Amino acid sequence: MAPYETDDSTTAGEVDDLRAGRRKAARYVVPVAVVGVAAATIGLVPAIADSGDPDLPKITAQQLIEKIAASDVEQLSGTVKVSTDLGLPDLGGLESGLMSGATRSGDGSSADPSSKLMELASGTHTLRVAADGPDKQKLSLLENAAEYSLIHNGKDVWGYDSASNEVYHGTATESADGKTKEDAPTTPQELAEEALKSVDDTTSVTVDGTTQIAGRDAYRLVIKPKDSGSTVGAITIGVDSKTGLPLKFTLTPASGGSAVVDAGFTQVSFAKPAASTFDFSPPKGAKVTEEGEVAAGAGAEEHAQKPEAVPSEEGPEIIGEGWNSIAVFDTGGEGMPSGAEAGGEFGGFLDSLGDKVTGKFGEGTVFKTRLVNALMTDDGKVYVGTVTKDALVKAADAAK
Repeated sequence: MAPYETDDSTTAGEVDDLRAGRRKAARYVVPVAVVGVAAATIGLVPAIADSGDPDLPKITAQQLIEKIAASDVEQLSGTVKVSTDLGLPDLGGLESGLMSGATRSGDGSSADPSSKLMELASGTHTLRVAADGPDKQKLSLLENAAEYSLIHNGKDVWGYDSASNEVYHGTATESADGKTKEDAPTTPQELAEEALKSVDDTTSVTVDGTTQIAGRDAYRLVIKPKDSGSTVGAITIGVDSKTGLPLKFTLTPASGGSAVVDAGFTQVSFAKPAASTFDFSPPKGAKVTEEGEVAAGAGAEEHAQKPEAVPSEEGPEIIGEGWNSIAVFDTGGEGMPSGAEAGGEFGGFLDSLGDKVTGKFGEGTVFKTRLVNALMTDDGKVYVGTVTKDALVKAADAAK
């Protein structure tokens, strides 16, 4: 189906309106994921087959963003199919070694969401989600012979790993506006909220027809960088035509191929979940770890022996704008060692990730994924962004 509007139809005035709309969306889109999800979980991706193009009233991009902002869905339950393809090499035994080493190093709980949900950063997964207002949410990660659940109920946050029979208990924190604070977007509506923050005059926003998602009629909102140089090809958000709730989020790379990030419902209901959905008591015999216990125990001694990094008060330097912006960090030391210098499996891993590059800046290595690329120069500067390798080299050259 042809788009309802073209890139050229987004005027300067409409850009301002779009900004206002995405600010409203950032305030009002209801989160259904749970507190404490690690930043790595940005990679959520479901493979959902679209079925048909429903005949819906025409709508502009501005109207659709306003529809998202006005969405008042607070109660739902459903299944989300998740898959991520960042294009990282197969870590093989290295990955197992790193993970087991991390478990051994800290007396931490396998139910801690900050480590458990990092599994969502690659591969394909199935999640069950449920929400009943801002104080009750549940997310369950279904595995082959086990299940991991993260439950937010009032002030309590519980993580439970059935495979190890371990429990993590923490306390929900709130942001300045009174909402529960989350570390990363984990559902289609949260990912959409983050994408809407990128809407500015470097962005094309259009409505590209209609589709069906989880049996519901939806519009497709498409967000694209206007200029070349970004690794982001397009972000497509499937928006429920009745409720305005984002049901699916797909990020495709400029290089083509499969989606890097694609998160969407395969089944969804807006009925009130049963109150028991959010009840949790540690099972008999389960090991319970309270938030902060590791820092207060042996892990704290190890941490105390490590020098603290002093963050810059000014933060990283930002080069460029919009989708082509690049963050620049100065590590104050030497660059990343080569694979030969590192040796072993880790050295092979570095070589598989990096491309050696040269320029006016000197020499360095570009570490690449299908979305985020980073250039580390031999004098210790790091240039990172959702931009191409050539854009990073050009930025490093210009800084000289």
